[in-house]
Amino acid sequence: MIVKPILSRRALVQGAAGSALLAGIGMPAISRAQSDVIKIGHLTPRTGFLGPLGDYAVMGIQLAADEINGAGGVNGRKIELMLEDSVNPQTASAKAERLIERDKVAMLIGEISSASGLAIGQVAKRTKTVFINTGCNSDALRGSDCNQYMFHIEGANSMYVQAVAQYLLKENLVKGKKWYSLTADYAFGHDLLKVAKMFMEKNGGQFAADELIPTDISDFSPFLLKIRQARPDIVISNLAGNQITNFLKQYSEYGLPFPVVGFAFDTAVAWGLGKGNFSGVWPLVWHHLVDTPASKAYVETFTKKYGKPPENQSWGDYNSLKIVAQSMAEMKSTDPVKLAEHFRKGAKFDVMKKREGYFRAYDNQMMMEMYAVRAKKAADMKDQWDIYDALGTVPGPDDDLEVIAPPKGACNMA
Repeated sequence: MIVKPILSRRALVQGAAGSALLAGIGMPAISRAQSDVIKIGHLTPRTGFLGPLGDYAVMGIQLAADEINGAGGVNGRKIELMLEDSVNPQTASAKAERLIERDKVAMLIGEISSASGLAIGQVAKRTKTVFINTGCNSDALRGSDCNQYMFHIEGANSMYVQAVAQYLLKENLVKGKKWYSLTADYAFGHDLLKVAKMFMEKNGGQFAADELIPTDISDFSPFLLKIRQARPDIVISNLAGNQITNFLKQYSEYGLPFPVVGFAFDTAVAWGLGKGNFSGVWPLVWHHLVDTPASKAYVETFTKKYGKPPENQSWGDYNSLKIVAQSMAEMKSTDPVKLAEHFRKGAKFDVMKKREGYFRAYDNQMMMEMYAVRAKKAADMKDQWDIYDALGTVPGPDDDLEVIAPPKGACNMA
């Protein structure tokens, strides 16, 4: 994917190593300005219920670093990754500060938990350090909690809802229908439930019930019994990480007949379900079936290196580092203030999709295509990775990308 843009500029930037700057994060640009490496801080959960996704995030960004360094680096300087397990919001904040102040990283990439993403974003704002969020979905991070140094390659909750909404409307699963929702009980889930309810109210549906599910719960039987008794028209998942794996596996074991739809999803959690346990329609920011040359090349390279195909979280971290490397090469600088300005001025990037993506200046959200997928029947699966069919791109090829953008109103970059 972005390998091509980086390589195509190599001849133009090869002699620019001496001009790269690392100033702008509130400390003197002493050794960092003269360093032969560019340090990038990477924070993502490697333990807990989001740990399996964090593992893919590390694989993605490590592959990107290997490719960039193998092609000569950025303006002749190699990328050095500083990898950290973010664990929880308090730890994420402390580690972000340490990466900036002690390790002198040029910027931060990563995270999956919206609560931890907010904590890292606050550090980024205070120290004037660019942070690219690769996995936090909360609309609030693009709204009331936005800031000029926090950028989002991950889709917002409202974008994920829009990605499946057209299929729900087309299949008459909204107006006059009763939904039973299960929601992860932390910042991401609360925000997603709010967005889902707005969609329901706008389109004439209603909730039979909505349950908040603690992130450490693995036994869903009490909720499955309630669902069986309520007999809803549709069961909605606002869950996260291995919550989705546990829920869907147990849902299949109970043999409940109600269709399942998710408003947030990570392919990795479904790969861990086992054959025949995955069902429903789900949204994705990217998937390994996207039919573009860049996407196919990434899938081939990732699979060869790691022995399995990439999923959406790996896509976000891989592309973020490629975007940063491309931008630093073009600017001939690692200055975080200049990098933020470059992003916000409408720079466009190949993100493996049919249309280029760009960061919207209003809230620093990357505007790009989203996707929806439908689970395959077990008999139709070719192998353990072949779990869904692609339903298409949202918005359509002739629609403005702003159609699925988070609503404006609460973000204040001042």
